[in-house]
Amino acid sequence: MDLKQLAARLELEEDEFLEMMNLFVEVTESDLRKLQSAMEREELQEAVFAAHSIKGAAANLGLTGISEKAKRAEAALRGRQLDEAREAVRGIQEKLFEVTRDLSQGER
Repeated sequence: MDLKQLAARLELEEDEFLEMMNLFVEVTESDLRKLQSAMEREELQEAVFAAHSIKGAAANLGLTGISEKAKRAEAALRGRQLDEAREAVRGIQEKLFEVTRDLSQGER
């Protein structure tokens, strides 16, 4: 992921963008915990809300991979397709790991 390019696309200074990205990672990790917990309890409306939150935040930062996976999770949850939702959540986790890795490499 090209952090400089994403920052430029959003018309932000790189340091501002990095701060936003770090906040995004923190909030998304929390939302993922809420999402997984809600799925385990079969509280699907709560899970939908968490997936929707991840989708919107990712889209606002230009993180289309995470946004698309969250969109898929949200749709699967609305359709009560828990296996598909779990697969989408794994995809979100993988993409979030990539973001975290790229952030740590960019801050060196």
